[in-house]
Amino acid sequence: MDALERRQHLFGPERRQGWRGGLGRAAVAVVAVGLLSLAPGLAPAQTAAIVPDQGLSAAAPLVEQEIQAGRVPGAVVLMGQGGRTVYRAAFGSRSLAEDRAPLAADDIFDLASVTKVVATTTAVMQLVEQGRIDLDRPVADYWPAFAANGKAAITVRQLLTHTSGLPADLDLAGDWRGQEAGLALVAAARPIRPPGAAFRYSDVNFIALGEVVRQVSGEPLEVYAQRHVFGPLGMVDTGFSPPPAKLDRVVATDREDGQLRWGQVQDPTAYRMGGVAGHAGLFSTADDLARFARMLLNGGELDGARILKPETVALMTEPAMLPGGVRRGLGWDVASPYSGGMDVAFGPGGFGHTGYTGCAIWIDPPTGGYLIVLTSRLDPDGKGDAKPLRRELARILAQAAGANRAFEVGAAESAARTR
Repeated sequence: MDALERRQHLFGPERRQGWRGGLGRAAVAVVAVGLLSLAPGLAPAQTAAIVPDQGLSAAAPLVEQEIQAGRVPGAVVLMGQGGRTVYRAAFGSRSLAEDRAPLAADDIFDLASVTKVVATTTAVMQLVEQGRIDLDRPVADYWPAFAANGKAAITVRQLLTHTSGLPADLDLAGDWRGQEAGLALVAAARPIRPPGAAFRYSDVNFIALGEVVRQVSGEPLEVYAQRHVFGPLGMVDTGFSPPPAKLDRVVATDREDGQLRWGQVQDPTAYRMGGVAGHAGLFSTADDLARFARMLLNGGELDGARILKPETVALMTEPAMLPGGVRRGLGWDVASPYSGGMDVAFGPGGFGHTGYTGCAIWIDPPTGGYLIVLTSRLDPDGKGDAKPLRRELARILAQAAGANRAFEVGAAESAARTR
């Protein structure tokens, strides 16, 4: 099947046409403050307003520069503050390998490890709220098979903070396939360090957490997350294993056995497990992730849908000092080798997560700002690098939000002195 035949097989004879067809390499849409107000419950006095011409205009040439340098084939960038989207843009191509149609702002991306916080951590914390999971109880209390080979003392909290001592990934040397086979490998895994002794980022931790969600709730992770998180939040394009009807909006990831993967998870372990795992496999859009960010900024509620209690959001995102000087929340990154400079740009009050495909979400409660970067850096040769793009976009938003916040505070103080 050649490139044209594959594209027609996946998308039909004609892909979406219209406004973006004639915009060339970059299709850009900037939304001014006030045009979108999707979370009216937020108190506007908590944050200062960002307007697009105060520093955010630097985002477009930066993304174009990274595309021209070959570090990313394209990107969707969304910046927000409080209940407002202040910048939303799509740049570049959906794929450099076969389909060079320009990206649209509503295209769907493989989130990779961002799955850990959007799906798995949220599900776990809901069950903690309900008293069905205790963070400091052994994982084996909820999944007895996990206790094998020296893992009986590992707690749920240690999985969430990557201090369990488990290896980084499952062994991919054997030709195993399926959910049960992957979970059997997790159950058989041996710690390589004592629990609590060191920080070691591990996909195995979150594969185990996904199974804990199933054991406790009686629902597979993908079903639980759809029913209790994505559906209530109105995240209409978020889920595992995108359906055929949405494949024309899914962005390519990389090649597997010489074939471009389009609509299949890139992560090798999640791929072997059938596309659903606690550490990777989630697909989403910038708009859906913006709703998720606004929910967290609004204390766990958005548009009347209560996902988490305010105290749960605070517990989940409160930084803990871990071995090696790493600071993490429960699931969420605060300041670690995986922050990629986003923590530096926003300062100590923020939290977020990055993914191997290049995607990232970062939320900064002190300013009410949030940044979503969706890209597929592994297309076409697996050698792209989204870290410089994410770091510089974080700096642009943080400076704009910080400058306007400082201006508002200064103006308020000046007004108070004149009263």
